[in-house]
Amino acid sequence: MNNHIKEQQVELSHIIHRHCENDGVHFTGIPQLYFIRSSFKSTPIHTIHEPALCIVAQGEKIVVLAQDRYQYDASHYLVVSFDLPISGEIITATPESPYLCLRLDFEQKQIVDLMMNTDQALSKKSNSKPGLFVNQTKAEMFEAVLRLVRLLDTPKDIPVLAPLMIQEILYRLLEDDNSDSIKQIAIVGGHGQKIAQVINRIKQDFTKALSMEELALSINMSSSSLHDHFKRVTKLSPLQYQKQLRLQEARRLILSSETDAATAGFRVGYESPSQFSREYSRLFGQPPMKDLKRYLSANK
Repeated sequence: MNNHIKEQQVELSHIIHRHCENDGVHFTGIPQLYFIRSSFKSTPIHTIHEPALCIVAQGEKIVVLAQDRYQYDASHYLVVSFDLPISGEIITATPESPYLCLRLDFEQKQIVDLMMNTDQALSKKSNSKPGLFVNQTKAEMFEAVLRLVRLLDTPKDIPVLAPLMIQEILYRLLEDDNSDSIKQIAIVGGHGQKIAQVINRIKQDFTKALSMEELALSINMSSSSLHDHFKRVTKLSPLQYQKQLRLQEARRLILSSETDAATAGFRVGYESPSQFSREYSRLFGQPPMKDLKRYLSANK
C-alpha cells in the first residue's frame, strides 16, 4: 500500500472518530451517509442489509451471506446491491483503536440515472451476478469519499455539493471491478431488476406461503429460471430468503420482549413451534429462550 492511500485512511479515520464519540451507528448531516464505531469485537449481528457502499477506515469485519464469507478492512470496501439477509461480525476493534466505518446508502434510481448519463453498460451479456462483493479500495475512491465527508465541516455546502460528490463515488463504483453486480439492477427488463421485484414482494408478504409459480408469473419468467437467477444474486433460494426474513423478524420480537417465542413464530408464519425452534437454532446458534437469556446478559 502506498503512502498516499495510508494518509487517506488516516484522514478518514480521524473524521469518523471526530463525529462519533460513542459506539453505535451515527446519522450525519449528509442524507444517505452514516458513520459506525465499535470499541470491541462483536458477535454475529443479523440484518437485512439494503444497497450500500461500506468503507472501513480502521478495524476489520466479516460478513456472511448464506455460506459465503467476505472479509474486509481499511484496504477494501464492501458493496451490497440488493436487499440481502446477512450477518456481520467485527473481528478487529479495541477501545484504543476502535472499528470505524462509513456506510453510504444508494438507490436504484441513482444508478439508472448515472448509467444513462455516462453511457454505462454491462460488460457483456451474462448470468445474474452476486448482490454482494468486496473490492480493493483505490486512491480515487478514497479521495472522492474524503471530499464528501469533509463537507460535514461546512454544512451550508451540503445541499449543493453532496449530491455531486455522491454521484462521483457511485461513478467510481461503476468503473471498478465487479461493477456488473451494481449495473444489473438498472437494466430495464433485465434479470437484476426482476429479482429486485421478487425480493420486494417476498419482503412485503413474508408471513404468507410462498408460491414460486405466482412469483415467476409476476415477472414473466419460468420457475426454474427464477430460482436460478435468484440464487445467483442472493446465494439463497426464494424459500430460504423468506425463511431468513421470518426468523430475523421473530428474533426482533423476542429480543424486544414484545412476545414469547411460540407467539413470535406464529406471527411470522410458522405453524409448528418445533420447526420454528429448530430453524431458529440453526440460524442463530441457540433456541429462542437461550438466545434471549444470552442477549439480556450481554446488555445488562
